[in-house]
This record gives sequence, structure tokens and C-alpha cells, in this order.
Amino acid sequence: MPPASLPPLPLSTAAGYQARHLLVLPGDVLVDEVETLAVSRFAGARWDVVPAGVEPATVAPRTAAPGEPGVLRTSRHTTLTGPFAPGPGLPPGSAMVFDVVTPRERGEAAFPGSGDRDGLGRAFPAGLPEKEERRAVDWLVEAARRLGGSIAVDVPSSGAPGIVLTPDPGVAVDMTLYSDVWLEPDAAQAVLGQVDGRIRLAMDGVDWQGPPAGIADKPLYRGEQMDPAVRKQIHAAADDVDIAALTSGEPLDGYGLLLDLGVDGMIAVEIGDEPDLPFLLRGLPWAAGGAVSYRVRWEPDDLAASQDEFPPMEYTVARKRSAGIVAALAKALHGAVGGEIADEAGFLVEPDDL
Repeated sequence: MPPASLPPLPLSTAAGYQARHLLVLPGDVLVDEVETLAVSRFAGARWDVVPAGVEPATVAPRTAAPGEPGVLRTSRHTTLTGPFAPGPGLPPGSAMVFDVVTPRERGEAAFPGSGDRDGLGRAFPAGLPEKEERRAVDWLVEAARRLGGSIAVDVPSSGAPGIVLTPDPGVAVDMTLYSDVWLEPDAAQAVLGQVDGRIRLAMDGVDWQGPPAGIADKPLYRGEQMDPAVRKQIHAAADDVDIAALTSGEPLDGYGLLLDLGVDGMIAVEIGDEPDLPFLLRGLPWAAGGAVSYRVRWEPDDLAASQDEFPPMEYTVARKRSAGIVAALAKALHGAVGGEIADEAGFLVEPDDL
């Protein structure tokens, strides 16, 4: 729960070259959770000033004095200050607010008719954030979605905030499991088949038929003067390399499975090596050399609806049904190989919460 008594949100904390946004959270969120999500995304995230009653994940310079807010730094130029008490114009149920200051960096406006799943085109009609500000805004949207909160953008120095976005938690469907255990294809199908017997391996390919006939007799480019005999030797050597690669019996380093959901679309499970791990996993001994990733993705039939801020009811019903299956598949894989599960934003998820 947030502290019982919070200082009021200040009228202005940003200079002219900076943008000011708010992260607005409900009463069941802990301040520590905000820090965890920041550390999950930003390598240099740390408290400059720790709010009273919070145990920081890393060493901080000092603890806030009574009535003083904390300062969480996500980069050299971006800070979250708070928590503050919510002011007017914020959604019902708002319990604490973080005042976010970042460089104002704007680009082109959203292209008309392009997807705007999170409403950023509506929130920034004159030009979308880019660079540092875009990284901050994207994280704010994903943190608000994860914590059941909202964000207010371009908050003026005085008065109520203008545009408030409340990201739909149901949008985040896909999950990834990271583990140091490799499941062979048949074993993965057996594990996932306990969740849904319709899942099938997707490993069928097309036999290579060799290079096109006569390719060794054709010049590489218009005007090429290579000796025909030399050209044939080069192509023959390339063929030998291809044949050796196709017959070497190299170990499998990736494969997939598919689950056809009919009108709800399809779920794809992709298994392979993963060198690029979420920040929170990179220091773990079992992940020091990379890991195996098990990506569980929903592919809806209506891709256009998937990028709508307010999609049709048919789509949201299909998404909810599919999300339950995605979560069950991820949990089944975790039961077989252990590791850690992350959501679409790279935030870790407890298997018991699925």
C-alpha cells in the first residue's frame, strides 16, 4: 500500500526543454514495484533519494526526509519523483503519483490510419516522442499496464492534466520463458499437449533442389568478363559447401510448434537460443552464457484490430480466450524446465500468478 500521507503534487518540476508526464497508480501498488519495473528496463536505474519506508534494491545516497518525495532515476536525464498524492483530473481510484521529467524530444505525428494500440498518436497529435522521451513514455505505458494504472502526458505547470491514457492490461498476451534447459521437440510437444492436445510440431520444410539449372553458365552481372571455366569452378566449390552444410548433421538450435485456434487465430511457440536476456536475468549464474527461450505468441486473425486502441468486441473476446491458453502453455513449460517467465514488456511474471 502507498504511504498513508503523501505530499501534494507540485505544480511544476520541468524546465522549458523538458517534458512532464505522470505515472498514476492505484492503492494496491507498492513503491518497490515501480523500482523493480524500472530496473527491469533501464540498466542504470537507481534511487537518488529513497522514499521513507522503502528498502532499495541498490545502495542509494540518502533516504527522504519526512514529507520529502523519493527520486528514482532511470537515466542521466530522466527521473521519477514521488510518490505524491493524486490531484484533480486523474482517474477514480488513483492513490499515488510519480512526477516524470524527461527531455522533450518530438518527431513526426503518427501516420493517419496507422496502428495506435496504446493511444500515443492521440496523446501526442503534433509529434510522437522519440529517442530518450520515447523510451521513457513506452516504459510508462507498460508499467501502467502492468500495475493497473494510468499515465498523464504533457502535464502543464498548473491545472489538471490534459490527456490521460489507461493502458488495457488485456493487450499484453505474449510470454517468454527463459531457462537453461533445452527440450527436444517431442518432449516439448508432450509437455504442451497436456494443455491442449491440438498442438503440433512445425518442422516440415522443403527439400533443397540445388541451384537453378545453367546458373554456372550465366555472368554474375551485365558486362562481367570472368573466364567460363573459372566461373564453373567457383560454383562447383559453392555447391560442395552447401552439400556439406546440409549433410553435416548439425544439432538442432531452434524449432516451433503451432496451435490452431480456429476463429481465435493461432498460437506459435518458438524455441531457440537466446543471448539477449532481460536485465534482471543477466547476473544469474545459470544465464551467464545466454539461455534457451520459449516464446509463446498469439497471432490473431484480425491483425488490424490488434493495433486498435479500442478494438471490436469480437477481437477482445478472442484475445481473452487466447491469453488464457498462452498463460497455461507458459506455465506448463516452466513446470518442465524451470527458469523465469517474462511478459511482452520484459517484466518478470510469477508462475503462480498465471
